[in-house]
Amino acid sequence: MKPIALLVAPVAVLAGLAYSQQSPPPVLSPEVHPDHSVTFRLRDPNALHVTVSIAGRAEPVALEKGEDGVWSLTSEPMTPDSYSYSFHADGVNLLDPSNSAIVPNLLSPSSVLTVPGPEPLPWDVTDIPHGAVDHRFYKSGVIGDNRDYYVYTPPGYDPAARKKYPVLYLLHGYSDDASAWTAVGHANLILDSLIAQGKAKPMIIVMTLGYGAPEIVDKKLLAASGSPFSNNDLRSRNFNRFTDALVTEVIPMVEKQYRTLNNRESRAIAGLSMGGAESLLTGLNHLDTFAWVASFSSGGEPDDFATDFPKLDAGSAKKQLRLLWVACGTDDRLIKLNRSLVEWLKSKEIPVTPIETPGMHTWLVWRRNLTAFAPLLFQ
Repeated sequence: MKPIALLVAPVAVLAGLAYSQQSPPPVLSPEVHPDHSVTFRLRDPNALHVTVSIAGRAEPVALEKGEDGVWSLTSEPMTPDSYSYSFHADGVNLLDPSNSAIVPNLLSPSSVLTVPGPEPLPWDVTDIPHGAVDHRFYKSGVIGDNRDYYVYTPPGYDPAARKKYPVLYLLHGYSDDASAWTAVGHANLILDSLIAQGKAKPMIIVMTLGYGAPEIVDKKLLAASGSPFSNNDLRSRNFNRFTDALVTEVIPMVEKQYRTLNNRESRAIAGLSMGGAESLLTGLNHLDTFAWVASFSSGGEPDDFATDFPKLDAGSAKKQLRLLWVACGTDDRLIKLNRSLVEWLKSKEIPVTPIETPGMHTWLVWRRNLTAFAPLLFQ
């Protein structure tokens, strides 16, 4: 048996050497440096051109290829925040294979980078009381599918207690799913932080799937027709059925399942991008249901505002609206549409609070929008 043992040992060594030669060391990406600069890396020895797109940047940035086949780029110092990013190798979009943190998205998921700062941001996890997030499912009779929604309840919420809470219906954007405001927007952490500081009233937040026409995010349809919002019938069906499902299905279910204050003064609606359009179309056309309405970078609706809001007039708005808050980033491609909306509202003498902040069409803007808007609610 000794010769066999002597034979096995060299074979094992050779196998280990072969394995080490075939498996290069893992790539560290992204790497955040003490000065808040970040190094992005992607191993792709056969690629000819690699870039990285980072939230808040207007254009992708090229990486340089090393002799080991690893492409890399070190950014300038970045403002502390949470950023989405993705690689593009010879025209193909790629997640960072070295990073398990992902932004969920129905059409274009991306990777997540967190640049920590000296002080926690409102959406950072800190040692304060935290609320809970429930994930619920239901069959929609209006839309004809099975769908979901998320519900945030604030710290101290007790379903058996008498205390009831106002509700914010918070809507995601196009290509997001119902988890977006918790998974990416961190709405639950923002409210935890604001409530702990006494800046916002404890409230329930409902985040429901925003597609009245689910085919609007069908990849085959998009490949054939391009922009889904250029199809007037599809766009109208998406918005109208969403409103019907929210008002006739989601709100009644939430008010049966949770300790909610069931009057218009205790209901708010807000959303980003497509969800911003939905919040305006639903809220301003249902002032008997909502007293607080906001949009963040509203998009997807045409600029025929008189057709969109046929019953909106100064008298009803001044009497029923507690707040109409229209926000957009100054570098957002939708800033022109949002400014036109504000001017139309003013021409109709509809009370409106316009908000313009630096930034593009990204979560970097929308998290800050929610942080500024939530303290104004239910006061």
